Amino acid sequence: MAQLKAHEIDSWLAKARPPTPVVLIYGPDRGLVSERAQRYAVLSGLALDDPFSVVRLEAGELDKDPGRLLDEANTIPMFAGRRLLWVKNGGAQKTLADDVKTLCKDPPADCLVLIEAGDLKKSAPLRTAVEAATAGLAMPCYADDARSVDAVIDDELGKAGMAIDPEARQLLRRSLGGDRMASRAEVQKLVLYCMGETAITVDDIRALTGDVSALSVDETVNAAIDGNIAGFDAAFARQATSGGQTYPVLSAAMRQMQSLHMMRGAMEAERRSASAMVAAARPPVFYQRKKAVEDALERWDSEGLARVLTRLQDTVLQTRRRPDLATALARQALLGIAVESARRSRR
Repeated sequence: MAQLKAHEIDSWLAKARPPTPVVLIYGPDRGLVSERAQRYAVLSGLALDDPFSVVRLEAGELDKDPGRLLDEANTIPMFAGRRLLWVKNGGAQKTLADDVKTLCKDPPADCLVLIEAGDLKKSAPLRTAVEAATAGLAMPCYADDARSVDAVIDDELGKAGMAIDPEARQLLRRSLGGDRMASRAEVQKLVLYCMGETAITVDDIRALTGDVSALSVDETVNAAIDGNIAGFDAAFARQATSGGQTYPVLSAAMRQMQSLHMMRGAMEAERRSASAMVAAARPPVFYQRKKAVEDALERWDSEGLARVLTRLQDTVLQTRRRPDLATALARQALLGIAVESARRSRR
């Protein structure tokens, strides 16, 4: 069955069908990996709290015990028609990849294997073993885009029977998307805070998060894009000292630069003004940022935005290779954007 595309996964999980024998769910968004793994486990029809039906394993332990996964998979179920082997924290473990490859070639009739893994390269043995198998299916999980974030917001608000003002949605959306579980938890916290109200407002979001400007990821990214070097330095320092992770900052920067790149490309091709592009943007630009986005579109050209995006992507890769240097690497990349933006504004 190879690999589903990212946009196909939710619809695939929503349809009842016989579970695939070997499923690999992987990607940098660990919260989304966990959420989708839970949904697939439910599709198995097994009682997830029954230790005889569901066996939870750690990839690191399996790597130290060659053959254990195969033994578990070929164990005849005693109290159920089949079993689910749920493997967590998969990665570069060679033994795990070898055992999974064997199971993909000859899957047992009464066992399902579900593997959660982090971000895997295209050439990673675990990923290639599943993608090349007719009995295997791989599901990539990347950071949520605006549409996916809206779906999370709508899902949680729908459960509570609540609505949200358009401006409040924009403000909320800008603080979500780095990790699915964290995003869902933030919306759930907001719903709890606003219990008894019919609609969530901008004031509700600001009241819940306290001094949004002090710790906001967006403040850091906006300062960099605006060329506000001093503002960026202060915002990034607050973000770092508060224990914030670098990936959400880089992810937010990439989303904003991608949006600018698309609008600037259309602006050049259609010979439209920056204000016209911002007015026609979908999803709409947050009302407090419209002037800043217009200025950024005037300041940056497509070539410069493409170069910045490449640098941000390289920085994300570097932070994964050297997590001990993640903060310094992220600061260097974002400071470079702030410096270049400031220089362009003086032209």
